[in-house]
Amino acid sequence: MVIVGGGFAGLHAALRLGRAGCRVTLLDKRNFQLFQPLLYQVATGAIPPGDIAIPHRVVLRRRRNVTCLTSAVYELDPQARRLHHEHGTLAYDTLIVATGVKHHYFGRDSWSAFAPGLKTVEHALEIRRKLFQAFERAEATDDAAERARLLRFVIVGAGPTGVELAGALGELAHKTMVRDFRRIDPRSAQILLVEGADEVLPVYAPKLRTAARRHLEELGVTVRTGTKVEEIGPDFVRMRRGSEDAERVETATVLWAAGVKASYFGEILAERTGVLLDRGGRVKVEADCSLPGHPEIFVIGDLARLTDARGREVPGLAPAAIQQGRYVAGVIRARLRNRPAPAAFRYRDLGSMAVIGMNKAVGDLRVMRVSGVLAWFVWAFVHIMSLIDAEQRVRVFLQWAWKYFTRKEGDRLITGAPPKTRALRLEREQAATGR
Repeated sequence: MVIVGGGFAGLHAALRLGRAGCRVTLLDKRNFQLFQPLLYQVATGAIPPGDIAIPHRVVLRRRRNVTCLTSAVYELDPQARRLHHEHGTLAYDTLIVATGVKHHYFGRDSWSAFAPGLKTVEHALEIRRKLFQAFERAEATDDAAERARLLRFVIVGAGPTGVELAGALGELAHKTMVRDFRRIDPRSAQILLVEGADEVLPVYAPKLRTAARRHLEELGVTVRTGTKVEEIGPDFVRMRRGSEDAERVETATVLWAAGVKASYFGEILAERTGVLLDRGGRVKVEADCSLPGHPEIFVIGDLARLTDARGREVPGLAPAAIQQGRYVAGVIRARLRNRPAPAAFRYRDLGSMAVIGMNKAVGDLRVMRVSGVLAWFVWAFVHIMSLIDAEQRVRVFLQWAWKYFTRKEGDRLITGAPPKTRALRLEREQAATGR
């Protein structure tokens, strides 16, 4: 058994198959599993990245028949049942593909240089650097216009990621860092949340959308719905609302939370097996998550376009990916034991939640819809319990408890190489002499 991708879906499949007595190899470009729902907290300095990431080898330590390889897969030969990766080739009897999604700039990939998204640890650390560096540079400048530009933050996309980022940044500026500076007031920061749809959190119920918007505005976030972004540059965003004239907003920080598309491996599958892809690049799979015409290949997680046994499209959420990973492991185990295959996959919808700030969240829990303090505590409990490692749960719980009672953030480091003194001096001398 070969599994490509060690996220929620792939890792949970490996955990289940590790008990089945078959030989399993897990390949991933990274050597760790990342709990992406809390990545925005790394980006805003609430928690360090190590608290939401754990090496695959640690999780699978007791599965002696599971081998972990840190390697990128770049080619597939379905006839020979072989994978080609950066360190060699692998033969497989059964293949599970769970390579997830990446950012989607809707044909404007050049924007990625100016508006980073939030899918990896590197993205989170880059955003953290941009955010805190903007406040530091604003503290250092005497130019009022430049200070305003530095303290203007634009977040594109008001889905769960955009709302959570905007809320965390609003709480940072209006509560956490209020006493930390001497020349600026962080509360003067302007946080713009831009959304093309008419409301924030478009897939949520109207009552929850209204509550989310109210929570954001209480944290100083300016919400601009029905607004399309037309261009993003190194120091500006140009946007337009309806038939109004386009507006150019000067800013040093733009964050992208507007869309995702399937990973490139979906295109490889389509090219080599003839499987169909949807508009977002997701692979259309059978009811048991296998490829049409290739029952030995399964696609799960965010990469899969799957309609479940109830006729509902399965969403690209962590609970769905976990359920698919466990389900496919069950299908494979049934095959190994010559038993009837399980019934078609049925997604168990546990609801969805988005947190805006301390004591501010919204949640559709199916049995009820909640907002405010109760939703925040439910959200905190669900996310802590969803972490795959017990030690991670304890660390995150303690940090959140400390933050809750002290209102202090713990990881506001600006990483990356600072400018070298000699090079900076030479640059200023050359500028002064006109050379």
